[in-house]
Order: sequence, then structure tokens, then C-alpha cells
Amino acid sequence: MDSASQDINLNSPNKALGSGSLAEVPAEGGASGVAPVTLPPGLTEEEAEELRIELTKVEEEIQTLRQVLLAKERHASELKRKLGLSPLSELKQNISKGWQDVQTSNAYLSASATLDDITHSEVYKKTQETLSQAGQKTSAAFTTMGSAISRKLGDMRNSPTFKSFEDKVGNLKSKVVGGRANGGGPQSPGDSPNPAQDNAPF
Repeated sequence: MDSASQDINLNSPNKALGSGSLAEVPAEGGASGVAPVTLPPGLTEEEAEELRIELTKVEEEIQTLRQVLLAKERHASELKRKLGLSPLSELKQNISKGWQDVQTSNAYLSASATLDDITHSEVYKKTQETLSQAGQKTSAAFTTMGSAISRKLGDMRNSPTFKSFEDKVGNLKSKVVGGRANGGGPQSPGDSPNPAQDNAPF
């Protein structure tokens, strides 16, 4: 039978002793060359000996429990391997369970309820209406401004200054086009007598 599946009786005289227990450490110096242990005040030699024995037992129990825990962890790992549970799948399960725990926690439910209360509150509704009205007013202002600009451009076009400018441009255009007409029709770039002048900047 596997040691991980055996019940351990900590009071049993047959329990396993660990290699790191204090049972192997001599209680007194003597021949080993270690200085004798001084007793704390108010503690007799008999009481100190009882405490040492109890400490040895506790250390042995701790070592036994460590060995049992190690064997149980190995056994659990083997079972997980046989079930096909990898550390990644365990992590996913832990995250999923953690998220479910968060969603059912009082803090999350309270925050969710508070958010729901806020969206249905009068202050939220008034703020939403104010922002909507501000957007509508801004849109109307842009529309009005666009109309005003169009009207101004129309007024400018009908102004004497613009008409004078338009006449000058028209005269310049007729001179350029008229000059070509007098020269015997439109010329192609290859027909130009002076190609350097055609590429000159205006």
C-alpha cells in the first residue's frame, strides 16, 4: 500500500522519523565539545528535560506531516495527469471561477445596482437632456453660420469690388485668348518657336 494513502497515527511509536529532527541532536554538550545549555531563570532541569522531549516529539510530528503532505501532493499531481488536467486548464478554471465569484460578490452586485440607480436617476436624465440640447444647439449654430457665410459670399459676388475684379480677370482672359486667336489659332507645345518661354514660370 502506498504511504500517501496510509493513515498516520502521530502517537504511534512506529511513525517515521525524519532525518532533520532534533532527536539526533544531543541535549547536552559533554564529549561533543558543545557548550552546555544554560537554563532560563525559573526552570528546573527536570522541566527542561520534559520540554526537550516534547519538542522532539513535535519536531518528529512536523517532519511526518511534511512527508505525508509531499506524498499527497505527488498523488494529487498523478491523478490530475491521468484526468488530463494541465496547469493551464486549471488556471482557466480558476479564472472562470474567480470571475463568477466576483459577479456574485456583494461588492459587484452593490456597484452594479448603484450604476443602475445612477442611470435611472433624475440628475443623470437631466445631464443627458442638457448634453442632447447642447448638441442640437451647436448643430443649429453651425447651420446658421454656414448659411451666413453663403449669404456673405453671394453678397460679395454682387458687390462692385468683386464685379470690378471679375471684369479685370475677364479682360485678361480675353487678351490671352484673343492673342492666340490673332496668331492663327491655338498652338501646340511642339509648334512653339521658343520652347524656353513655354516652361517659364508665370
